[in-house]
Amino acid sequence: MLDIKNLYKAFDGKEVLHDINAVFEPGKVNMIIGQSGSGKTVLLKCIVGLHFPDKGEVLYDNRNFMKMNKKEVKMLRREQGMLFQGSALFDSMTVLENVMFPLNMFSTDKPKKRMERAMFCLERVNLKGAEDKYPSEVSGGMQKRVAIARAIALNPKYLFCDEPNSGLDPKTSLVIDALVQDITREYNMTTVVNTHDMNSVMGIGDHIVFINQGIKEWEGSKEGIFTSVNKNLNDFVFASDLFKEVKNTHLNNLEG
Repeated sequence: MLDIKNLYKAFDGKEVLHDINAVFEPGKVNMIIGQSGSGKTVLLKCIVGLHFPDKGEVLYDNRNFMKMNKKEVKMLRREQGMLFQGSALFDSMTVLENVMFPLNMFSTDKPKKRMERAMFCLERVNLKGAEDKYPSEVSGGMQKRVAIARAIALNPKYLFCDEPNSGLDPKTSLVIDALVQDITREYNMTTVVNTHDMNSVMGIGDHIVFINQGIKEWEGSKEGIFTSVNKNLNDFVFASDLFKEVKNTHLNNLEG
């Protein structure tokens, strides 16, 4: 379980996050949503340690990330998997070498076993046969799957995804969503997804945290979004006519 308590962050005197509290549970796809500039990306970076909060706690199974020494942080890194927005693959490495990168850095297994683990992860994301290709030789959707394989190579307890569907077509986005959901359930990971893709939220989101101007304004299930009275949440989620129609249909079904 990942527990965020009283988190604050400011840059150059401007407060970006104000008193954020949230709980992310294992086996669930936890989503942080909000408009651009709302602070959701800063929150994710504070959680994984790319930013250091000014105040507050980030508790990984009751272990305070803010108070860990270098050795403890390195051990925690083995438990974290990260899917970056642009996939962040190494262009000069093959697909297999990209997946092996965290294994070579953190694993104490012998080279043969690391290779077997990397191949297993590629098979898990349906990329068997692509191991010798370079990132430039595969599609954007395949690059995302390579990045997912790399993120789960160390069998992490926590998986963090920053805009996983960015730049993907709707069909490929559904594939990535299903994959994230499946591996979350399969490995009972605590998955945290930073997104503004409402199709993903309604499709695979188990637990939603809504950030507005650096403040957590709402937290709950995707079903709870339909009956929420939070104006800012409603304005964000139901900005399009399509989602307004989805909401009306959902409410009508509840009444029926």
